[in-house]
Amino acid sequence: MNSFAVVRADDSDKIKIALHDLEHYGRMRFSSNPKRIEPNYADRLLVSVMGVPLKARCNSAALVELENHAGAAINRLKKIHPPAHIVIISPRHEAFGELRDNSELYPEFDRKFEVNDRARATDMS
Repeated sequence: MNSFAVVRADDSDKIKIALHDLEHYGRMRFSSNPKRIEPNYADRLLVSVMGVPLKARCNSAALVELENHAGAAINRLKKIHPPAHIVIISPRHEAFGELRDNSELYPEFDRKFEVNDRARATDMS
């Protein structure tokens, strides 16, 4: 693990799309499965890393360990436009040690999309 990505969004579907975009368009390699973290914790991480006041709270958040170095991850992130706010946390950030020590304690983030009832009914006709 070389860095972490904290993914914040209004809803879990945007998180799922952003994680997909990181892997496929950003060519980032995940060291482990993404973890679900509390939105308030993700907001605090953002403020801690960016050093600016929070503009908007998130409703869903995930954490993923990256094999990519933070600088490379940031450069790749600039080239894609995921539908979520993503913060890269490197070993130089104070929060990195805490995330490294506790990341395995967080539950896995469910990346599957739910099929709504209307879509199921259409498929069955």
